[in-house]
Amino acid sequence: MNTEIFGVVFIILLIFISAYPLGKYISKVFKGEKVWSDFLSPLEKLIFKISSIDPNEPMDWKENMKALLRLNLIFFLWSIIILLVQGYIHIWNPVNIGNMEAALSFNTASSFVSNTNLQDYSGETGLSYFSQMLVICFMQFVSAATGIAALALLFKGLVQKKATDLGNFYNLFLKSCTRILLPLSFVFAIILLLNGMPTTFNGLQKVFTLEGDTTYVATGPVAPIVVIKQLGTNGGGFFGPNSAHPFENPNYLTNIVETISLLLIAAALVFAFGFYLNKKKLAWILFSVMLVVYLFFVASAVHFEDAGNPKIAKLGISQPMGNMEGKEVRFGPAASALWGVTTTSTSNGSVNSMHDSHMPLSGGIYMLDMMINGIFGGVGVGFINFFMFIVIAVFIGGLMIGRTPEFLGKKIEAREVKIASIVILLHPFVILVGTAIAAHTVALNPGNGWLSNPSFHGFSQMLYQFTSSSANNGSGFEGLGDNVAFWNISTGIVMLISRFLPIIGPIAIAGSLAAKKTVPESEGTLKTDTIAFAVILLGTVLVVAALSFFPALTLGPIAEYFTL
Repeated sequence: MNTEIFGVVFIILLIFISAYPLGKYISKVFKGEKVWSDFLSPLEKLIFKISSIDPNEPMDWKENMKALLRLNLIFFLWSIIILLVQGYIHIWNPVNIGNMEAALSFNTASSFVSNTNLQDYSGETGLSYFSQMLVICFMQFVSAATGIAALALLFKGLVQKKATDLGNFYNLFLKSCTRILLPLSFVFAIILLLNGMPTTFNGLQKVFTLEGDTTYVATGPVAPIVVIKQLGTNGGGFFGPNSAHPFENPNYLTNIVETISLLLIAAALVFAFGFYLNKKKLAWILFSVMLVVYLFFVASAVHFEDAGNPKIAKLGISQPMGNMEGKEVRFGPAASALWGVTTTSTSNGSVNSMHDSHMPLSGGIYMLDMMINGIFGGVGVGFINFFMFIVIAVFIGGLMIGRTPEFLGKKIEAREVKIASIVILLHPFVILVGTAIAAHTVALNPGNGWLSNPSFHGFSQMLYQFTSSSANNGSGFEGLGDNVAFWNISTGIVMLISRFLPIIGPIAIAGSLAAKKTVPESEGTLKTDTIAFAVILLGTVLVVAALSFFPALTLGPIAEYFTL
């Protein structure tokens, strides 16, 4: 067990040691400064020439949001059309997988355009290689790049002085793909390939078992999809069991690499904020707030999984390896708990064990992680969500000490606070209303076959599904029978709303702040690069989450814990 704990500590250290220099590099990419990846500039110019787009055209926040929504609408329509007709496309379809059903196609397209990657299908049996590459893999690049580019717009808005220009979304979007996601994906893919992860288009592989029988094993272009699903905080696996499958995560080394890639870019973007705005101390303050919550959740989940199930302990049965239900022996409970916290902290949603089988309070931690939805979070959008908490904390801090609510020299006024409040309240609204509708539907029709557990755990399964959808996470308590019209349509709508409205709101604030003149710092200015502000910010995050979600968590994982 000490070895497992050492592995957890080692992985966390590697993540944050790597994130700092990456954040500095990303800041230079956003600013258009000279970087080693400039050799890709001719390719970018060619793409813009073919697309008839001027990457240097200045755009205000409204024009940037129109560009973002327009591009993502095209991606959405592309995805849903391909999924609906994949059976007719014989390229890269060696086992003749048929068309995807309409409601499931809508859910899948909504899921991948929103960077959620909730999968109500099993990839190896539900998608052709053509769909895996030109929908799943492609969407995991462009949805991640959308979030990163949106954050770059926010950064530009925070440094502007009485101007409306936030940069050019198209330029930032393409550079996020070519300068950030593509190089990292290439490096990590090589590591995974060298560890035996398959990448082939040959269809089912004929193998002979130890008993002498013949069977056929699904493989495919696994490595490129696994790499971007992790780095882009996407989470959509090639196989149904995701990274619990040995072809998606063969050994402990690949598990280390995949866990690092879960958090790497999301953490680096916090440091990129400090480099871009020349506010390194403030970046460390924000990073510390996120890190405190993250480490507390990791320590708690590891403890609960290592301790095992108390009901089994009461029977006098030893659990030397802790709670191993739903986990892979090659990883163990500690690495599984670390992954569980990391994948829900970053809105990734990939799994190396089944969250449905984790201890109740561990499952509650994963849900709370997604309910906060700003502890590192998805690439780009995680920091954008956290920025909403910063706006509220600045406003509250100013009221508490009688100072002017200011952030980076710009006054935080009623308009900004209203937008931030609406964005923050949207998240619990869609989660709690959706869960209430699902629970009511189950009460009216108990035999609908959704729930494998009708009690507290069943409520947790429904709560987790809507929480995961709203947080654009994509993981699930897989005891839920989710591939039905109700879940496909309801979660599809939630994913789209929860993806784009929380981007539009903060960018509108950035546009508002950019147009304001900078106020010189004075004795009446609320300083945000202090430990005192870090405490206010942490309190704001926890109080908002507790007030919004504690009753629902009480009915689910907390109530289940007290039944053990």
